[in-house]
Order: sequence, then C-alpha cells, then structure tokens
Amino acid sequence: MVNRPRSALRDFLTSEAGGGVLLMVAAVLALLLANLPGGKHAYHALVHAQIGPVLAQEMGPMTVHSWINDGLMAIFFLAVGLEIKRELVDGDLSTGQRRRLPFIAAVAGMVAPACVYLLFVKGRHELAGGWAIPAATDIAFAIGVAALLGRRVPASLKLMLTAIAIVDDMGAVAIIALAYTQHIDVPALCAAGGVLLLMFAMNRLGVWKLAPYLLAFAALWYFTLLSGVHATVAGVLTAMSIPIRRTPGEPDAADSPLHRLEYGVHPWSAYLIVPLFGFVNAGISLDAAGFGALFTPLPMGVASGLFLGKQTGIFAAIWIADRVGLAKRPAGVNWMQIYGMALLCGIGFTMSLFIGALAFPHSPMLVEQAKIGILAGSLLSAIVGYAILRRGRCR
Repeated sequence: MVNRPRSALRDFLTSEAGGGVLLMVAAVLALLLANLPGGKHAYHALVHAQIGPVLAQEMGPMTVHSWINDGLMAIFFLAVGLEIKRELVDGDLSTGQRRRLPFIAAVAGMVAPACVYLLFVKGRHELAGGWAIPAATDIAFAIGVAALLGRRVPASLKLMLTAIAIVDDMGAVAIIALAYTQHIDVPALCAAGGVLLLMFAMNRLGVWKLAPYLLAFAALWYFTLLSGVHATVAGVLTAMSIPIRRTPGEPDAADSPLHRLEYGVHPWSAYLIVPLFGFVNAGISLDAAGFGALFTPLPMGVASGLFLGKQTGIFAAIWIADRVGLAKRPAGVNWMQIYGMALLCGIGFTMSLFIGALAFPHSPMLVEQAKIGILAGSLLSAIVGYAILRRGRCR
C-alpha cells in the first residue's frame, strides 16, 4: 500500500475550527492592543516597523504590514489557487452539474452585496471604489463557525459552503487583478508573463518536481509586485501551473505535485499566515468616535452588504435554482439550514479587509472606516448564522 497524504480539503472540513478560532483570537488580540492604554502605540509601531529594503518605488521600504499583506498573503493565495484547481479538476467542482449551484450562489452572493453597498454610498464618488469589500467571504471564519456546531451542520452543507467560498475566492482574485490595479509597469508585466509561460511550459514538458515551480513563484511574485498588479495574484497564477494527478473518488495521489504542495502549504496558510494577517489588519479603535463612525455611509454600506446582501443573494439564488430545476439543493438539508449557511457567507473578514486596503490606498481614514463595517457585518453574520444553524434540523 502507498502512504498517501491526507486531503487538505478533508482536513479543512473536519478540523478547520482550530484555524478559525486562531484567526478569531488574533483579531481579538489586535483589537485589545489597539484599544488598551499604552497598547495602541506599541501595536502600530510593530505593524509599521520597517524591516526590509525598497522592492518597489511605489511602496517604499518594506514594513511588517507590507511583508504580510503583499508577501505572505501571496502564499495564502497560492493555497487558495491550489484548492480551486484541485476542486475544478479532481473534486466537487469537477463536473458542470456539480459546479452549477455553487457558481450561481456565489455570483449572486457577490453582486447583491455590491449593490447594497452602492445604495448606501450613492452620490459619494470617493466611496464608490469600495463596492467589492462586502462581496468577499472569509472561508476560514465561515467554516470555522460551522465546524464549531459539529453534527448540527451536515457534511453536505459544509461542502456547499466550501464550494461557494471557493468560487467566491475566484471572483475576489479576478476583482483584485482587474479593479484594483493602480498603474502598469509594462516591462515588469512582460517579465512576469515570461515567467508564467515558463511555468506552464514546465507543466507541458512533464516537470513534476516542485522546486522549479517554487523558484519560479518567487520570481513571478517579484515581477508582479513591480508591475503594479497586486503581487498576491502571483500565488493563484502559480497554482494554475502546478501539475496534478487525478484521483477521482480516491485519496490524494502521493506523486501528485499539486496534492503534495496543497497539503504542505495549507497548515502554514491556515494556522500562521491568515492569523498574522488578521492581527496586523484588525487593530482598529473602538472608542466613541469609532462607534459613531459605524453609522456613516461607508461602514453602513459594508456592514449591510455583508449581512443583508450576502444572505439575500445566496439564499434567493439557491431557492430560485431549486424551484426552476436549474440545480438542486444539497440532499438532506432543509431551507432553514440553507439560510444559516447563507448568513455565514456574510463573514467577509480576511478577504474583505484585504480588498478594503486596496480600495482606498491613499486614505487611511476610509480604510479604518471600512474595517469597522467589516467587523460589524462579519460579527453580525456569524452570530445570527450560528444561532440559525444551531436551531436548524436535518430532515
């Protein structure tokens, strides 16, 4: 018998509560440090400490914040890309029938929050660029909350939640690449394209060792950073070039580069990179002024988009698709549980924070306001979604 690595997705579905809880702890710790007497200065000094050279003139010296947001998060997006490719080629999104409902639900779950946000900021052109902030779902937080409910959440519902979040990630990556690119350095972009072509050529030529792809990933990340396209996109592009050996209905193949890399990267992403990202981005002031800002257009638009837009878009899309026979809801799951799952998709923490920083690169005040809305909308979605699923019963 061949000892095969366990499926990262199966680990994700069965034990993601640990990663989700760690992310929550990191976010709470950041909030405490940013609001305790004497802690605010130390927190911001740590986050913005310069610890590296100038890699791109537009960014200036690298800081703890930029290394995590632009560097380590590229590895997070590599993990996201590996899971996307794995599911599209060899998993629960590998056929048109399986893809249909998650794609319908995810698209509706991105369009509806964006529309809700734009309604709240109507006439405020300086805020329009934040339309994608509530369109994202935090897969770690959402699955983490579902995992905390144990058997109250059927495995088929967890799979549907994961599939929707994966498709949502695909949309978020496209948005980051297309909507939040400030400028283009053509020579650097051409160099990045050359590296990417080399990676796909290695795939076609049968190069199955991971080392050449990882070296090329580092070069692609650097040239993408210089090009003006957000550097984290390099992670997803690299994932698309990694060879995979299909093993439908079986454990992951030990000689499949994609399975091995996904299994190796996933723990670092879930238990180190994402919590670090949460720590350096969640430290916002919760004083009276901060709470007062919650009722201004930007935070209200973000919070309402996450809480109202997500649940409305996803639940309505699944209900309509099921009623008209376009796609069927998961077996053994009732509509109360579908609604609870749609609420959990309104937890947009990691991806929303990431997009929020890109949406207002020249206005720290607007970024902070967006964070307030993200925390409020995500917390409300998590609490209400948890309560609904706790009461829901599988029929």
